[in-house]
Amino acid sequence: MSLVHLVDRDTATGTVKEQLDQIHGAFGTVPAMFRAVASSPAALRSMWGSFGALGDGTLGAALGEQIAVAVANRNACAYCLAAHTALGRKAGVPRDAMAAAQEGRSDDPRTAAALRFALALVEDRGQVPADEVRAVRDAGFGDEEIVEIVAHVALNLFTNYVNVALDVPVDFPTVALRRAA
Repeated sequence: MSLVHLVDRDTATGTVKEQLDQIHGAFGTVPAMFRAVASSPAALRSMWGSFGALGDGTLGAALGEQIAVAVANRNACAYCLAAHTALGRKAGVPRDAMAAAQEGRSDDPRTAAALRFALALVEDRGQVPADEVRAVRDAGFGDEEIVEIVAHVALNLFTNYVNVALDVPVDFPTVALRRAA
């Protein structure tokens, strides 16, 4: 059971109602995570706005979802792992590629470099050495994409912390967490 109230879209008002209606339009439902975050209109605007902005970014949905599952697995966030695995599959990422991403791996060298960088950011709390940035740049990422990888990690840390700390119930098909290598 969630440690915060899950706001009901049908009884919400004002900007929270507007945001939850947009989320419902995108998902066909309002996932529990958004209902938990809706307790704070500012946090909901921030989260939903960030998802929208990064969805329009240069990395694309497939890589964004692979980053999300890597970060979720590293932070033991069952909610985000389940949600982003489903979203990754919807974005066309094969099941085995999503499972590999969960462990920070990919058969595609460019994706693998992005995942390594994302997990280094998580592990080192952002204090990555310059050679980590050079490695992702050497894999073909420019400044815009590198900053977006950082933004994806930051957004996923926010959602992981919400779901883990507030015990938000998972309402996506569950995916088993894997031990970090």
